[in-house]
Amino acid sequence: MADTERDGHRIAFNQAFQDFNLDWDWDVELYGKLLAVTGGKERIRYYLDSFNTTYVKPANFDEMVKELHKVKTKHYTRMLGDGLIPLRPGIKRLIEEARKAGLRLAISTTTTPANVTTLLQHSLAEDSESWFEVIAAGDIVPAKKPAPDIYLWTLDKLGLDAAECMAFEDSENGLKSSLGAGLKTLITTTDYTADHDFSGALAILSDMGEPGMACQPYRGDMRGRNFVDVALLRQWHESA
Repeated sequence: MADTERDGHRIAFNQAFQDFNLDWDWDVELYGKLLAVTGGKERIRYYLDSFNTTYVKPANFDEMVKELHKVKTKHYTRMLGDGLIPLRPGIKRLIEEARKAGLRLAISTTTTPANVTTLLQHSLAEDSESWFEVIAAGDIVPAKKPAPDIYLWTLDKLGLDAAECMAFEDSENGLKSSLGAGLKTLITTTDYTADHDFSGALAILSDMGEPGMACQPYRGDMRGRNFVDVALLRQWHESA
């Protein structure tokens, strides 16, 4: 929905590190490597296990990670509230089209519930959380992406078969998760994921595009369009 990583989560992590008087700094290049792991708390542990191996973990390390991530989330939600992390091109339009078409909507993500709620409220509408039948976020399932669990949980709550649905992802781990749940998946890339392996995706695009602002298709037949709409999604789904 939003390109949240480089100039969102990364910045918030670094601000939290400063609050805890830690000399850690996740620059753009390092953060790209840390994205191999999904989940903020898991990412902190991965950083220490693989990149900052000389750090001596305190006795209360697990509690420290939880508190560190909680402070990071506060910084991140403040950034969302300040409008510093906008929705990607075409997202708002496509969600509104889908609602008008009577399509059922859900969110399956590894980020925390507070991050999702704040993004929706400040980017769509105050009541936009209610537009989605299911919002599966954070630690609602123990195994995060690339495991399919978060999608399987969502499908179960919706009471739908995977064949009836479509997923939207932007990373290789996300695609592995959605495909593992049996979902047809559309990919929009980011600066961090442009070189990921997206084998199995319906199509790979720069973004969803807007009328007058064409998206860049890297793979997939746009069928004469220069942006994604509900009609194109139906065509892709039916022909897959």
